[in-house]
Amino acid sequence: MKTRTNDLLAYATGSIGMGVWVTVPGLLLLYFLTHTLGVPPFLAGLTLLLPKIIDVIVHPLLGSRSDREARRSGHRRGLLRIGLLLAVAMVGMFTVPSGLSGGSAALWVGGWFIAGNLLFACFQVPYLTTPSDLLIDYHERTRVFMFRMLFLTLGLLGAGVAAPALVSAGARSDYARMALLLSGVMVVSGLVAIAGVRRLTTSAGFRTPDAASHSTLSDVRIAWQDRDFRSLVLSYLFTGTTTHLFLAALPFYTEHVFGNSGLTAVFMGAFLGPAVIAGPIWASVSRKIGKQRGLIISQVVFVIGSLAPLLGYGVVPAVAVVVLLGIAFAGLQLFAFSMVPDAVAAAESRGVARAGAYTGVWTATEATGTAIGPYLYSAALALGGFVSTVEGQSVTQPGSARTALLLGFTLVPAALMATALFFQLRWSLDKSFSEPAGRR
Repeated sequence: MKTRTNDLLAYATGSIGMGVWVTVPGLLLLYFLTHTLGVPPFLAGLTLLLPKIIDVIVHPLLGSRSDREARRSGHRRGLLRIGLLLAVAMVGMFTVPSGLSGGSAALWVGGWFIAGNLLFACFQVPYLTTPSDLLIDYHERTRVFMFRMLFLTLGLLGAGVAAPALVSAGARSDYARMALLLSGVMVVSGLVAIAGVRRLTTSAGFRTPDAASHSTLSDVRIAWQDRDFRSLVLSYLFTGTTTHLFLAALPFYTEHVFGNSGLTAVFMGAFLGPAVIAGPIWASVSRKIGKQRGLIISQVVFVIGSLAPLLGYGVVPAVAVVVLLGIAFAGLQLFAFSMVPDAVAAAESRGVARAGAYTGVWTATEATGTAIGPYLYSAALALGGFVSTVEGQSVTQPGSARTALLLGFTLVPAALMATALFFQLRWSLDKSFSEPAGRR
């Protein structure tokens, strides 16, 4: 069955708000903590890492709960509605009282970050389970995710350009206004997406999970025992860690290597702008060579591009490299996410239908990568002796800090993506473009 384009557009609109949440904390939170709130790099990294530990537990729980809701009511929209409250956490996280700095500011930000991650999970898990719920085939699942990734890229691009521009002065009030503005975008996109999910599942059909009730631990164990899904999860753990390290490191790279923090918005536009066009191209490539080969190509390109800044070039070559990385990023996202429903479909052919459980494990992995990436970069900064500042203060960074921030932006992500490639090579479901019976 082919999904209706209007339904896909409504569903995919939800990815705009998701892109805002992924981009703004990933791009600006570490920089906000170290350059405006005076939080030391190591503590700032922990502020981003520790809340994500909760996600590792919460996402599988929400996956199982989502399956129970689907069995009981025939849909997963209850959790989606709760996730709309994410906008409140977004505003709270960047509206730090003037009397807080250093450790107390880190505690404030970390508390709201925990709340935001929990609410984001409430939306993300059932939202990303939707393609697995639909009674569609291998290539149609790629089409669904192509729309989703196109709108996600628009959200990433819009937030990636607008957010740095809105906070260019570096004042706390700038960050608060930025969060308030973008949180409105998140609410509107979420409401449209909920309507899109309802229309998609009505027109394309809804595959109800197993009738039997399962514990969360049982769901996680079943998903983890799936060899292909496990390989995909481990690969994406390192992929997600790499891309979120890139986001967290970019403001440091533009300011301390090029001496111009305004280039952050330019580089984000160069990274995500081409990805809008690359998504449909990658989808076409998938039909010719399969998702697995497309994903491997994307990973290899990202490894090479990550090492390029070591050549020490100027702004124009740097923008060209970032464009290349953005094209690879589009492939990384499209192929990996569209392979999750393929794993679910293969599991169904073996008598296991737990789409929510698989998605819960997947999103927990994604959340872990979003935390580890910035933490690894903050650790590199700490090892290099990077000096944090508060609003209105400037310092001269030692040479060791400049070396650390450059190596953390190049060698570390290249090694991480190479590890992702190692695990991805173990995926076997794509060898013949096979489709389990009953899913066409």
